[in-house]
Amino acid sequence: MLRKYSNHRTIQDNIKLGGITAFSAGMVNVASVIVFFSFTSNVTGYYAVFAQEMAKGNWYQGAVVLFWILLFLIGSMLSNLIIIHGKGRLSSYLTHSIPLILEIISILFVGIYLDFFYEDSLKETEVLVGALLFAMGLQNGLTASISNSVVKTTHLTGLTTDLAILISMFTKESNRTNRLLVDKFHLLLSIVIAYVLGGLLSGISFAILSNKTFYVVCAVLLIIGLYDHYKLYLVKKQFVKRHRQSVSLTS
Repeated sequence: MLRKYSNHRTIQDNIKLGGITAFSAGMVNVASVIVFFSFTSNVTGYYAVFAQEMAKGNWYQGAVVLFWILLFLIGSMLSNLIIIHGKGRLSSYLTHSIPLILEIISILFVGIYLDFFYEDSLKETEVLVGALLFAMGLQNGLTASISNSVVKTTHLTGLTTDLAILISMFTKESNRTNRLLVDKFHLLLSIVIAYVLGGLLSGISFAILSNKTFYVVCAVLLIIGLYDHYKLYLVKKQFVKRHRQSVSLTS
C-alpha cells in the first residue's frame, strides 16, 4: 500500500490504502466527538466557526480555531515535504512510512494523555483536539501525495459530490463500461463504507474500552505500515525458494 507512488499505483493499491485509512479516520472522528464534542477528521466547519468567533469579537476562541486549522494544514504539508525530499534519498516504503509513524505517535499521545493525565480542562481539550487534527492532516497529506490526489480519506464532502456525479453519469449506458469511471466509483464507495464502519466500530469500542479506543486506531494504522513489509517478505521468500530449486536442478 505504501511502496508504490503516483501513477505506478493500481486501483487495488488505492482501494486498500483508502479503505483502511478511511476506517481509521472514521474511528478518530467518532471517538473525538464522544470525548471532546469536536470533529477532528476535517476542518471544513472550523472555517465557519473561525469567521463566527471573529465576527463576535471572541479573539481567544478564534485564535484556538485558527490554531486547529493550521495544525491540519501543517500536518498535510509535512507529509508532502517528507515525500518530496525523501524521494531518491530513501526507499519509497520508508519515505511513505514516516508520516504514518508521526500520525500513530500523535494519536498514541492523545490516548496515553487521556488515560493517565487528563483533568477535563478546556486547555487540555484544545491541545488534544489539535493533536488529532494534526494527525488527520498527516494522513490526508500522505494518501493524497502518494496517490496523485486520487485518495483522500479524512473527510467525505467532496467525495460524496464526486460519488453523486458518477452515479448520474452511469445513467448513460456507455459510461457503465468505462473502466476508469467504474474503478473510481469502487474506490469512492469503498472509502465511504470504510469510514462509516470505522465510526460504528469506534462507537462500540468506546462503550467497552473507553479512551483505549485510540490505541485500537493505532493498531489499525500499524496494519498499513506492516502490510508492505509482509508482502516484501513473501516476495523474498518466494525468490529464495525458486533460487534453491534452480540450484538443485542444475546440480
